[in-house]
Amino acid sequence: MSRGDLVLSLAEAGASGDRSMVKRTVRALAEEAKAKQQHTFAKRLANVIEAVGGAASLSLPSLRLPDSVAGLLHEIVPRRRFDDLMLSKDTREELDELRQEHENVELLYANSLSPRHTVLLVGPPGNGKTSLAEALATELGLTLYVLRYEAIVGSFLGETASKISAVMEFVATTPCVIFFDEFDAIGKERGDIHETGEIKRVVSSLLLQFDALPPHVLLVCATNHPELLDRAVWRRFELRLTMPNPTQAQLASWLKSAFRDAPKDCAVEFEGLAKNFRGKSFSEIEQFALDVQRRIVLSGVNASWSDAIRLTLKRWRKRFEPSKGQRDADRKTDPQIASFGAGEEDSGST
Repeated sequence: MSRGDLVLSLAEAGASGDRSMVKRTVRALAEEAKAKQQHTFAKRLANVIEAVGGAASLSLPSLRLPDSVAGLLHEIVPRRRFDDLMLSKDTREELDELRQEHENVELLYANSLSPRHTVLLVGPPGNGKTSLAEALATELGLTLYVLRYEAIVGSFLGETASKISAVMEFVATTPCVIFFDEFDAIGKERGDIHETGEIKRVVSSLLLQFDALPPHVLLVCATNHPELLDRAVWRRFELRLTMPNPTQAQLASWLKSAFRDAPKDCAVEFEGLAKNFRGKSFSEIEQFALDVQRRIVLSGVNASWSDAIRLTLKRWRKRFEPSKGQRDADRKTDPQIASFGAGEEDSGST
């Protein structure tokens, strides 16, 4: 967004008494001033932001969005951090580098550089893509906005592109993280003959909007189906991270942390317990851990961790084991296929 547009936004916010929008717009102006090495002006704008955020603004709603995008975004207060996630060494190093770039943005600007600010997360569902977007917002001290597809995708010609444009114009006014989950829903390959002309117009609009985003907006998109994405969309992402299903060692480590209140004699069994969840997602192992913890709490003071783990694991094996008919059909497709927990004893229990 140009300085002229920001000034106009500031004037409109002042006229309507929208103190929250005034603060966001002044912050965007301060970021622009820093980028142009106008440090004195940027500092004066920062003082204005502090004044706007003082006692006079305490009566304003903390999660207020302007009417133009109020139904199109969820505004979330992020809490997760990088240390709360089970990340591979390479992924953590990439994320630490990205954080360092944004923490030292003035140094980059002074050398005619800018931080990377477009991130694509790829991997099967349940492995922390949404949590990672939240952690990025927490680590950088930014607000997290999540796109609401049910409100964005319209049935009328041009409606979807128009709504996305409104969202991108809004987020450009303030440092933030904007998260597109299930990004393949709107970033599809334009060469697909089965897609309508409308989705092709949406993709073309998206590309223009992405290119116009300022560096103080961190764009994070997630997909379970990267093969569906438009080839030009891929090129827009400066950082691409894969979020695969956890390894057995990661599962065992996660279980030790989740069951840190368990007796020490249970700890030696976590490696065996992790074997039962090979090929499953972090989301599934988290739900399993919560089921165990609920059973412990409801069992009272005489609760047995061994019994809770054993009984919960037994139920989960039944939950994941396919029917005989489905197993036979799977074996015809892939002779190597194995059902969840098949042929194993309760090696994860004590």
